[in-house]
Amino acid sequence: MARSLSNALFKGIKGFQVAQTARVANGYINHNGSRYFSTLPNDPDTHEDFRPANKTKDSGFSLKDIVEQDIKENPVMIYMKGVPELPRCGFSSLAVRVLKEYNVPLSARNILEDPELKNAVKTFSHWPTFPQIFINGEFIGGSDIVLNMHQNGELKEKLNSINANLGKSD
Repeated sequence: MARSLSNALFKGIKGFQVAQTARVANGYINHNGSRYFSTLPNDPDTHEDFRPANKTKDSGFSLKDIVEQDIKENPVMIYMKGVPELPRCGFSSLAVRVLKEYNVPLSARNILEDPELKNAVKTFSHWPTFPQIFINGEFIGGSDIVLNMHQNGELKEKLNSINANLGKSD
């Protein structure tokens, strides 16, 4: 039965005609009678609802202001690749796991969503890599530094004040 299924599948694939080459003209692709539109974000024919939006451009806030506000308002702020529930790199994952050991509220921004934010954070901290962790408004460093602080007990001291302010105990 598996052999007959395999033969039928092979015959089905064999029966497909090779796709014709697509013809590109005036911003659309014509492929086997179907039209696929291909427009650039700055194309004047693209409706403004579908153009990329820079949310900070019209808000009156600069990216530096947003970084400063994030750090000021959040006791533990991490700029990382991905989000704490789904980190997109091993270093970000390590930092989140270490910080979650202390049961402190963790705020984060995904730098992969906005390259301009990524550059603003680098400029603000004078640190080239991610993740970048700030605790009580102070730049701490990346995952390697947080792991080292965790291992020697320094991180517990830094984070105890946050739990004390929130009325939590270890």
